[in-house]
Amino acid sequence: MDDDTSRVRLEPWSEEDAGLLRALNAPELTAHLGGPETEEQLVRRHRRYVDMGAADPGAGRMFRIVLLPGETVAGSIGFWAQTWDDEPVYETGWAVLPGFQGRGVATAAARAVAAEAGAAGLRRHLHAFPSSDNAASNAVCRKAGFEPRGERDFEYPPGRPMRCTDWRLDLGVPAQES
Repeated sequence: MDDDTSRVRLEPWSEEDAGLLRALNAPELTAHLGGPETEEQLVRRHRRYVDMGAADPGAGRMFRIVLLPGETVAGSIGFWAQTWDDEPVYETGWAVLPGFQGRGVATAAARAVAAEAGAAGLRRHLHAFPSSDNAASNAVCRKAGFEPRGERDFEYPPGRPMRCTDWRLDLGVPAQES
């Protein structure tokens, strides 16, 4: 697949996306993330996704992934601000519904979200931290142009240690003065 992102459109997460979040909460889609969340956790996550970026667009944003030309919702992706190794960075994460996996949707969406993060102009790097044993997500990172920085211990969800691969993409944004 080439670098073309025209096969997907990212649309800001909205109130109407609660059903998508529930569909993405399936055991087979959350196996590398500690398993499905409770309804209460989903309600809180949905609220965070809707509110993300509203007060501070540079803090990040969540999106639904829309597959073109059919206008079919295929999953979610986003980016958010965090500090990693004492550097202000963006982090990204995604989930693609089973019927759309293995078709380059996540890779196209990862490239599109990198463009969104770069357009925010506030952080030089975008990181992804897929579980080291999640071959599909690690392949997405490689195909989307991220560089591997080795395996690291990570905690996700909070309280659940995991081994992840630290992938980094240079957004071409100059480092911010502190």
